Amino acid sequence: MAKRTVATLLEMKKSGQKVSQVTCYDYSTMSLVDQCGIDTVLVGDSLGMTMQGYETTLPVTMDEMIVYGRSVVRASKEVFVIMDMPFMSYQTSVEEAVANAGRLIKETGANAVKLEGGAAVKEQIKAIVDAGIPVCAHIGMTPQSVNVFGGFKVQGKGEANAERVLQDAFAVQEAGAFMCVLECVPPKLAALITEKVDMITIGIGAGAGCDGQVLVWQDMTGINQQFTPKFVKHFGEIGEALKDAFRAYDAEVKAGTFPAAEHSFVKSDCSDEFLEGLREKY
Repeated sequence: MAKRTVATLLEMKKSGQKVSQVTCYDYSTMSLVDQCGIDTVLVGDSLGMTMQGYETTLPVTMDEMIVYGRSVVRASKEVFVIMDMPFMSYQTSVEEAVANAGRLIKETGANAVKLEGGAAVKEQIKAIVDAGIPVCAHIGMTPQSVNVFGGFKVQGKGEANAERVLQDAFAVQEAGAFMCVLECVPPKLAALITEKVDMITIGIGAGAGCDGQVLVWQDMTGINQQFTPKFVKHFGEIGEALKDAFRAYDAEVKAGTFPAAEHSFVKSDCSDEFLEGLREKY
């Protein structure tokens, strides 16, 4: 299959095809994802939680995003790669937003950037798009605003809040976003937004009415065993399989059964007599 592009992804929406997206943060995992039909990958600032152990995404830096992003892009042959813009890399000014978006694209080779916020960041989105960089927006529950929201909470409940989220969707589309993540938005509202906009909507905790879905890959495979959000389904129990493998390895090492002969390199070209001589000498 050919590399996905903004045009081919938008055509998927027009034809009613669903768009699949997962997060990814490293070369090895991306090598597997690229073989599985997934359409888009998000190198999310969620790496602060999944890869670095922070409680929020806020500590993640631009330099860290670039290191992880490069690793993912190197393994991407078919998948469209989107880079998250981390906290405070675009909020302070339009100029800084464009510069940092440019860094993410230039230094990783990714295909697009994502930034959180609705009408409040429409000027940043427009300027980034005008600079030739595709933008994925992110509205609803935006993790970088966790301190404002008082936690990771559903957004768009109640009539006033629902209309605000819809207006945010219109604002980011008008600014030029070709795609928008709807996070923790009531399903009926997410379906309405999807119907009203031409950009692709990607849901996470927003129901099946979106144009596509995204999940953190460690969540959907059972590797993250500390907490499973309500919107996550386990499509595998890789965490348990990994623990079984680690336990088996530990047991064989301690029993002295690993490595066996077939796991060792060729015999030394030194004679047994020579090696015995070394044993006696030292």
